[in-house]
Amino acid sequence: MKNQRKAYLFALSAVLFWSTIGSAMKLSLRFIDFIPLLLIANLVAVVFLFSTLVFQGKIRLLSALRSRDWFRSAIMGLLNPFLYYLVLLEAYDLLQAQEAGTLNYIWPLVLVLLSIPMLRQRISGWSLLAILISFTGLLIISTRGDILGLNFSSPLGVVLAVSSALFWALYWILNMKDQREDVSKLFLNFSFGLFYIVVIYLLRGDFSAPSWQGITGSVYLGIFEMGLTFLLWLKALQYSTTTARVSNLIYLSPFISLIIIRFAVRETILLSTVIGLSFIIGGIILQQYLRK
Repeated sequence: MKNQRKAYLFALSAVLFWSTIGSAMKLSLRFIDFIPLLLIANLVAVVFLFSTLVFQGKIRLLSALRSRDWFRSAIMGLLNPFLYYLVLLEAYDLLQAQEAGTLNYIWPLVLVLLSIPMLRQRISGWSLLAILISFTGLLIISTRGDILGLNFSSPLGVVLAVSSALFWALYWILNMKDQREDVSKLFLNFSFGLFYIVVIYLLRGDFSAPSWQGITGSVYLGIFEMGLTFLLWLKALQYSTTTARVSNLIYLSPFISLIIIRFAVRETILLSTVIGLSFIIGGIILQQYLRK
């Protein structure tokens, strides 16, 4: 049954939780290394998603999976959560939260570019202009306004933040082709992701116990970035009369995130970040308008 009021409530809750993630990542990395952080967060997400499957009576769906479903989840789990969060957390370690989080929002444009060879979609001149607008925003943020000088605050951090957008866009394309039930699919993807991060953690050989602050931050990310918020967004889509009525609310997230970063992380929000973010979001909105 459609209920637009409930749809907005679930969607705004998801947007609010997603807006806290940049601050949560940056604060957590002060107390814990990014690999054990990802390990704990991924483990919490797997437990949360498994509990959801049990509660919803969908656990039987796992027994009906075929070998190709397991292989597909092995690939998708490699992209997300493993590679996506591995490089994103390292980007947060090298950049300010406002920079890493904002640069990650270019993934819809990366998705458009990947759709050309992977989905055989054509792209118009106006779409190229929209991509160029967003790319200009990326340069403004990564150079802190010094576009002509190309003086990057952290070249490696910028590369990692943009790479995370690439991994997410690849994951999204594969996810669009995957018709399995959402929660069981996500659980299996995260289970494979957990396996990969456990291997990296063991190979690293650093088994020092993290502080309670680091563990708390990791648990928060596991629930509100990887688990619960996804389910809230699914609920919003189910209740909404049209996808567009709730999807546009996602553009509030980066701006709310900057406000939270200002007060929680105590970062001074740079004018270049606000201008660059406006360029990125403007290009994305223009691209979606042209697609319609």
